[in-house]
Amino acid sequence: MAVPDPSFQVRLAADDLDLMAAQRLRYRVFVQELGANGPLVDHVAQLERDRFDPFFDHLLLIDTNKDPKLGEHVVGVYRLMPGARADQAGGFYSESEYDLTVLRQSGRPLLELGRSCVHPHYRGGAGMVHLWAGLADYVLERGIEVLFGVASFHGTDLGKLAPALSYLHQMHLAPEGLRVTARGPQAHALDTILADQIDRPAALRAMPALIKAYLRLGGFVGNGAFVDRAFNTTDVCLVMDTAQMSERHRAFYTRKSEDAGGS
Repeated sequence: MAVPDPSFQVRLAADDLDLMAAQRLRYRVFVQELGANGPLVDHVAQLERDRFDPFFDHLLLIDTNKDPKLGEHVVGVYRLMPGARADQAGGFYSESEYDLTVLRQSGRPLLELGRSCVHPHYRGGAGMVHLWAGLADYVLERGIEVLFGVASFHGTDLGKLAPALSYLHQMHLAPEGLRVTARGPQAHALDTILADQIDRPAALRAMPALIKAYLRLGGFVGNGAFVDRAFNTTDVCLVMDTAQMSERHRAFYTRKSEDAGGS
């Protein structure tokens, strides 16, 4: 069911009403659609939340035709945490899955991305473009240089995911200075299929759209996958250095900077 002519606004969550609407959308996508769970998920109120939420900025895609009092105005969300806030949060969310030492020691301004989702009725249209433009503004305003965060394949069958995971390792492995590494007993190698044996069309078909979007921007993946059984996902850590973005997308960011009065 497509939504006719939505009127979009992108902004950070301003109050508890916004945050609960974002958590309700996350519940619909991550819990109801994808089968996730967690210790702070509220199944009665239908809110997907965790202990990190108070430390993140919540970038919202809002359909201004929806009544905020009904909690249905948030139709897309990105969770964003600048590196300077990580110590207050007891670390980055991604550190439960990946060793981020190389990023922490880089001294560069970092931004962790996560919990990105769009309401199913708004997928495939202009909504995600608006949300990404809002992310670009956020990055420029804060001088962020390195973006990172876990992105997920649905399911935990590593055999089924092997072509896509091996393709990521062979074609998009991060350089050493950005190469975070999966850790713990739920960490698994990405490269289980040799490069000349990968069915590339099948691998790309199995790739989630969000991961492919990051790769088109010039993103990389860290070393290893992490099987998150609570969320029913297999995760990779995506890393993007804004200085190494493709020319096309660097021009997009530069144009937005000029429009905002930057140099």
